[in-house]
Amino acid sequence: MNPAQTKLGLIAGNGRFPFLLLEAARAHGLEVIVAAIKEETDPEMNDRAKADPGIRVHWLSLGELSKLIDTFHKEGVSRAVMAGQVKHKQIFSSIRPDWRLAKLLLSLRTKNTDMLLGAVAKVLGDEGIELISSTAYLEPLLAKPGVLTSRQPTEQEKNDIAYGRTVANTIAGYDIGQTVVIASQACVAIEAMEGTDAAIERAGHLMQSLDDEASTLDRTLTVVKVAKPKQDMRFDVPVIGIRTIETMQAAHATCLALEAGRTLLFDFDKVRELADRAGIAIIALENG
Repeated sequence: MNPAQTKLGLIAGNGRFPFLLLEAARAHGLEVIVAAIKEETDPEMNDRAKADPGIRVHWLSLGELSKLIDTFHKEGVSRAVMAGQVKHKQIFSSIRPDWRLAKLLLSLRTKNTDMLLGAVAKVLGDEGIELISSTAYLEPLLAKPGVLTSRQPTEQEKNDIAYGRTVANTIAGYDIGQTVVIASQACVAIEAMEGTDAAIERAGHLMQSLDDEASTLDRTLTVVKVAKPKQDMRFDVPVIGIRTIETMQAAHATCLALEAGRTLLFDFDKVRELADRAGIAIIALENG
């Protein structure tokens, strides 16, 4: 095997995603070179590296594209993966671009996430670093089709799912967000730059602020999360974990619909247990 193929670069954002991919890559015998983002990556990454000589961590800030490339070149990395969220707000407010990224930003027609990350992927490719799917080594964690909890969605929830998918697919196509929160086939919240959990929280607050007697909406909230119509599996793949279910429970949301085969489910056993205890139905739908 080519020595370069035994190494994997990991561009690590926040959350558990980078750690799960790290574990999977190590289980495949790969040496992992982690580019940890100072503004996002959990400091626990250093502890993992101390405990495992097959992991090396380099810390860099958002915007240090040249440093990222130089680090991977020095480490002999020719394949890399992005794992973990980088908050959209961070990308557009906290970023201090180096000359290479500044030049790239100036060349973009629009500065949405897909356009930016796609351009970064191209720059990496031009430098001999192939960016591979963020689900690489994690295919078993992709949601399987069907109802994933003890409770099936109700008829009302099914109607909200059907309506929500139409809306969610539209906003996802414009790279606005990937999640909508629906009640009685009306949009209560649409995800934008704040992220999925914040959109669910906002929906919960809105519903709680309604006048019970005057409201014509059913108080049942359904969350619909989709992949983008032309989802690039190298980045921004939909992810569901324990925190999402906890956020739904706090917002009194009772149903979650997601896309089978294009959504990663982390800690699935715990997610299902928590959802069942809260009376939340989870369903993974086939694309289309």
